Amino acid sequence: MAEENQATETDASLETIMGLIVNGGNAKSSAFEAIRAAKEGDFDKADAKLKEADNFLTEAHNAQTSMLTDEAAGKHTHVSLLLVHSQDHIMNAITFRDLAGEIIDLYRRLDAKK
Repeated sequence: MAEENQATETDASLETIMGLIVNGGNAKSSAFEAIRAAKEGDFDKADAKLKEADNFLTEAHNAQTSMLTDEAAGKHTHVSLLLVHSQDHIMNAITFRDLAGEIIDLYRRLDAKK
């Protein structure tokens, strides 16, 4: 019985970790698409893609918050290379999304001067 509970917890942890990786990757991709759209002058699409990136980051943030809440409650998560990798994905996605917003603002300024 204890082995079944541990396997279930491991499966849930893996699902959360993979969700972080997927949402981080999707957020970064959407932010990159937003930059491409702004470069082409399609600021409506750029804004929509930034919003999409934000939605992916919100999903990742919710998963992280759940993990932190469990940790605070004494339910410790095994720190694996895969978990660290997932956190790298999220941090890179957040940084890329922030930078995308700045780049898009620059493209808006350039477009306004035409």
